[in-house]
Amino acid sequence: MHFFDRLADRIAAADSVVSVGLDPDPARLPDSVLDADLPRWQFNRRIIDATHEHAACYKPNAAFYEDPDGWRALEETIAYAHGKDVPVLLDAKRGDIGNTARQYAQILDDDGGPSADAITVNPFLGRDSLEPFLQRAEKGVFVLGRTSNPGGEDLQDLELASGEKLYERVVHLADLWNGNGNVGLVVGATNPDELEEIRELVPDIPFLVPGVGAQGGDAEAAVEHGLADGVGLVNSSRGIIFAGEDADTRRDDSGDAFFKAAGQSAKQLKQRLNQFR
Repeated sequence: MHFFDRLADRIAAADSVVSVGLDPDPARLPDSVLDADLPRWQFNRRIIDATHEHAACYKPNAAFYEDPDGWRALEETIAYAHGKDVPVLLDAKRGDIGNTARQYAQILDDDGGPSADAITVNPFLGRDSLEPFLQRAEKGVFVLGRTSNPGGEDLQDLELASGEKLYERVVHLADLWNGNGNVGLVVGATNPDELEEIRELVPDIPFLVPGVGAQGGDAEAAVEHGLADGVGLVNSSRGIIFAGEDADTRRDDSGDAFFKAAGQSAKQLKQRLNQFR
């Protein structure tokens, strides 16, 4: 099954477009998981248990797993999320040349064990750097289109000879690269007008919209313009997984209060977004 078909099924089953970012910062993990063999895996397992009813997707960020124990934790996390029938989007922002791109794309392969269902990619090196991802037709490929970080304008706002801004050219290219129907776009939620503008440029491509949680993005715009035929994702990471981060819940030996807060935060975000669907 192609990623966006599976995602559509999951959105319907969970009545949710919430993507839960799994960014287990070791410095912020609660005491209840620190003695585990793989604390990041134990943390993610409990987050998934608390939030899966409200999650359309899980989005682990590769930066939090790039060491031997981290990759073990990531593999366990992907397998466990799949066991809950929730797809996994690896936020890796890959984009490189030749053999390197082909190696990066292997994280999407199914024959080596649990694999991601989709990945984020950086288009700066052009089509050939993304081809190993795009040719895996059943996997989702989310191209960085318009990011919400303040420095994004350093390059993305540059005006080309055609009169387009650079991010507008990227958006058009993503549409051209969508021959397998597996391309999405990453578009930040912190500028609703730009989100609307980009949706007008590419009416049929699903968006991954970060920035609604801790970054304070516009939830209504994220839903109104982020979904294509009802399919798309609105992500919150820290706003969900560390919702229970206070002195009392961190010291709770069982961790129940900490993870219950994450589940409640995911539910509240789902309800908030569903007002606009």
